[in-house]
Amino acid sequence: MLEFAILGLLHQAPMHGYELRKQLAQVLGGLRSISYGSLYPALKRLHAAGYVTTDEPDPRAPLPADAPPLTGRRGKVVYTITAEGKERFHELVGQSGPEAYDDGGLFGVRLAFFRHTAADVRLRILEGRRRTVERQREGLRASLSRTRERLDRYTLELQRHGLDSVDREVRWLAELIDRELTDGQPPRDGGADTGDPPAPPRP
Repeated sequence: MLEFAILGLLHQAPMHGYELRKQLAQVLGGLRSISYGSLYPALKRLHAAGYVTTDEPDPRAPLPADAPPLTGRRGKVVYTITAEGKERFHELVGQSGPEAYDDGGLFGVRLAFFRHTAADVRLRILEGRRRTVERQREGLRASLSRTRERLDRYTLELQRHGLDSVDREVRWLAELIDRELTDGQPPRDGGADTGDPPAPPRP
């Protein structure tokens, strides 16, 4: 997941270590905290594979004003994706198997780079994620029905809260899928799609 996200961000623009870590935090949100101890080994692996190159700047070059005071020399190294790295990223973007949606964390990262993903792959991933979450919902419902009488009210509310969260995700995924299907439809008259809403029927 981390290496996919790094390649995705570097596909947009070269970055130094500090900026890359900050952007990764935005992409991953609350899913995962990225430390330099995990970022730099991942960058080292990508560099060894030929997917990124490094540019050593002038050691006197300043870091951004918002960089932490103890950010070291490696924070100034600029990382750039290579042609092989772009090819690897597009290979990963094209994957639509269970690995792309069974894990909620990886699904979130894939969603963050959907603009680089083909429409049919986006749809398969969204539908796969919805099936996964629907199975989770059925499991929660079955568990709740079996144990309802044995649970105290606080544990019962916790179970209901979890079920509500899963219900919301199913509805959200359904909306995303409907939008993908709607956006993928050709104009009714066969002409160019201007993006304008259809005109109301004449009386």
